[in-house]
Amino acid sequence: MSDLWLNKISWSEEGLVPVIAQDADSGCVLMMAWMNREAVKRTVQSGEAVYWSRSRKKLWHKGEESGNIQHVQEIRLDCDGDVILMKVVQAGGIACHTGRAHCFYNRLEQEKWVEIEPVLKSPEDLYRKKHSQ
Repeated sequence: MSDLWLNKISWSEEGLVPVIAQDADSGCVLMMAWMNREAVKRTVQSGEAVYWSRSRKKLWHKGEESGNIQHVQEIRLDCDGDVILMKVVQAGGIACHTGRAHCFYNRLEQEKWVEIEPVLKSPEDLYRKKHSQ
């Protein structure tokens, strides 16, 4: 399979592109992350979201530790080619490492950030496999 389709993406100087993961059914924005060329290719090949972790400087298969895999239904590229939108089915209903359904749980109210979404599963339980090793 040719990789020419990857050339349409406008990569940052670091070789990354921002990616928005959106629930395929509800339209809720679940999270924002980054991908490099390899992450995009692996996502397309596997049908499951693979991101680039800037902090760990490595590929990250979403759900590899928590089990909350993102099954990709559709991938779109914006008009400038510099943002990817992925419509996903979120396994387990939890996309955020804090144990919430999505990462956008803080709302600005009178110049203060207020947590407005509940924790569905504690991070300790979500990542028990990681902590027990």
